Amino acid sequence: MTPIKHSLAALAFTAILAGCAAQAAPPAATPPQVTVAKAIELRIDEFDEFTGRLEAVDVVEVRPRVAGLLQRVAFREGTEVHRGDVLFTIDPRPYRAELDRARAELLRVKSRAQLAHSEVERSRMLVDKQAISREEFDVRVNTEREVAAAIRGAEAQVETAALNLEFTEVRAPISGRISRADVTEGNLVVAGPPAATLLTTIVSLDSIYVYFDADERAFLKYGVQGRSDRRQNLRNGQFSVRMALADDAGFTHTGRLDFVDNQLDPRTGTIRARAVFSNSARNFAPGLFARVRLMSGTQHPVVLVRDGAIGTDQDRKFVLVLKADKTLEYRVVQLGRINDGLRIVTSGLTAGEQIVVNGLQRVRPGTTVTPTVEAMQKDSTSAALAAAK
Repeated sequence: MTPIKHSLAALAFTAILAGCAAQAAPPAATPPQVTVAKAIELRIDEFDEFTGRLEAVDVVEVRPRVAGLLQRVAFREGTEVHRGDVLFTIDPRPYRAELDRARAELLRVKSRAQLAHSEVERSRMLVDKQAISREEFDVRVNTEREVAAAIRGAEAQVETAALNLEFTEVRAPISGRISRADVTEGNLVVAGPPAATLLTTIVSLDSIYVYFDADERAFLKYGVQGRSDRRQNLRNGQFSVRMALADDAGFTHTGRLDFVDNQLDPRTGTIRARAVFSNSARNFAPGLFARVRLMSGTQHPVVLVRDGAIGTDQDRKFVLVLKADKTLEYRVVQLGRINDGLRIVTSGLTAGEQIVVNGLQRVRPGTTVTPTVEAMQKDSTSAALAAAK
């Protein structure tokens, strides 16, 4: 082979080796781009949330105190009534007649009393002159005393008859909203225990109760706080309570805690509590479902992050923290509730640390990344959830 051919072959072989080397060593990959944001810290009001039901402060079953024929229903069903309003009228004629009889009996007994008194006065002079015996005098004195007692009995009968006549008008014992009439005109009603006829019911409206069950954790938490802060105590009614109904966008109704039961239910581990709210606008009705926030009245700092920056690893929640060398660190976190569209992190993260908020699915712990920094912002899901609360 000629020298020229050897040179060409060597050049070709060198070119092939260079091509293979180029294929075996590709250029280094660019680090993936992610968006990071600093975890923020805010001071927020501490509260616990429960569910409950509205109940009237006063609920009265209206029943007759005398029996008789129901003559009139004097109210419009479902409206507000005031204390003392006439609701039903029972036939008063038998009770008016009984009152007249009792009054006549009182007059008769008083007449006897006058006669007995006159006889005693005459007998006192006669017994001094020994015109009658001492025994006969004692009988007349005793008769006067018996008649005096009979007067008091007759007066009591008159008062009872007058009350029974008054009870023929069934009046509202409280102010509030009245239910339907369970008995209509023309029916006989029965009075007295154990089976007095139920005529209707009235529920008060000016204030309303919300009963809810608090768990042991909340009881111990606020019990300790109540012992350390005289202004806030489960037993002194100083805790502020906020309430939201089913159609409320937020917890716009403010009341106060006014009752906590004296023991926990061992079957459920909860204790019954009650809050009272003003109902002057008549927005509430007994039986409504409500969400209740028990406000502690104290503020404490919390760490907040975007809810979408939190990953799930089986039963654990985690975030990826950006380290100084641009690598990512896996960090297990404990989460709290959502506050104003951001998730509270109770442990595992400190304020100011940067975490991945966008691109979490493209990276792994230990990955070197190219970060783009932005402010911590609420995502749409968290904002919608916060608005619903």
